[in-house]
Amino acid sequence: MKRYNIAVIEGDGIGREVIPEGIRVLEATGRCYDISFSWQHFDWSCQTFLKTGRMMPQDGLDQLRSFDAIYLGAIGYPGVPDHISLWGLLIPIRRAFQQYVNLRPVRLLEGIDPPIKNFGAGDIDLCIVRENNEGEYSEAGGRLHRNTEFDLAIQESVFTRRGCDRIMRYAFELAQKRRNHVTSATKSNGIVFTMPFWDERFAAIAKDYPQVKTNQYHIDILSAHFVRHPDWFDVVVASNLFGDILSDLGAAVVGSMGLAPAANLNPTREFPSMFEPVHGSAPDIAGKGIANPVAQIWSGAMMLEHLGEIDAAKAVEGALASVLARRDPRTPDIGGKAGTRDLGEAIAAEVLATHSGMMAAKRCDLV
Repeated sequence: MKRYNIAVIEGDGIGREVIPEGIRVLEATGRCYDISFSWQHFDWSCQTFLKTGRMMPQDGLDQLRSFDAIYLGAIGYPGVPDHISLWGLLIPIRRAFQQYVNLRPVRLLEGIDPPIKNFGAGDIDLCIVRENNEGEYSEAGGRLHRNTEFDLAIQESVFTRRGCDRIMRYAFELAQKRRNHVTSATKSNGIVFTMPFWDERFAAIAKDYPQVKTNQYHIDILSAHFVRHPDWFDVVVASNLFGDILSDLGAAVVGSMGLAPAANLNPTREFPSMFEPVHGSAPDIAGKGIANPVAQIWSGAMMLEHLGEIDAAKAVEGALASVLARRDPRTPDIGGKAGTRDLGEAIAAEVLATHSGMMAAKRCDLV
């Protein structure tokens, strides 16, 4: 039996509600595929900040370093400014552990009624590959003359050749496993230094993958195409800011933020990778027990895939797709009245039932 040590950070808001359902499904999957998990919980959150002045201890990164993966619920809550909560926990983890790929699938599943017309299950299936360590979220800049009439804020974007090349290569190599098409998000008509540089690197890397079709769009029209023509896209590679925005838009297009998983990947595997839903802490519904756990569960499937447990990952994705296709149970964000736990239990039961059926079929084949 393979055993994995997983650091769990429930975090804030609905993170504390969806993480238990993700663990429920992963435990059920483990029983089917001879996998066990050792879960170590870290109570790091905005509440931690309010009590201690830090989102995580000073040696927090050292505490996480030895784990096989990190399973995160959500970060951020009213009362703590967002730049404090993110820069106190999420972004330091992404950067210290060189999780330079933020992979965010966008897929329209059967049983989900999207807000856009004339698209059915399978028509929309793309991956956003977001650069996760530099770009517009670089920690460079400052403030001058605070709270005076001369108040000034400067934020620098930092794009390096190394950073651009490695995220673009990841996108092209992913496309080779999918439909051989990469789209670049840019804004080189208005952002006159970093975005033309991004375009240059995209053109240079594309030459190494002549079999992959390429195109690029300015971020404004690309956002419009995401709504009107989401079926055009396979792999979309984007800078930190543009990828962040496009992934929220993509989730909305396919029906709900509650259906949006993500992986913060260290492709070299020198450090642990981190798996989290896109949706954030959703303070407006926190504590009500109605958050959709699918994004958290799907992020768990991405964690299994990264750990090399391909069959187990497919089982989780298949189970959540089957439950959603039956349209029962459903949380309010996708038109139902079920609770978070109802949907988590249904997906876990589906994993077990499907695996039991597979084993029974194999036994019949042996007779």
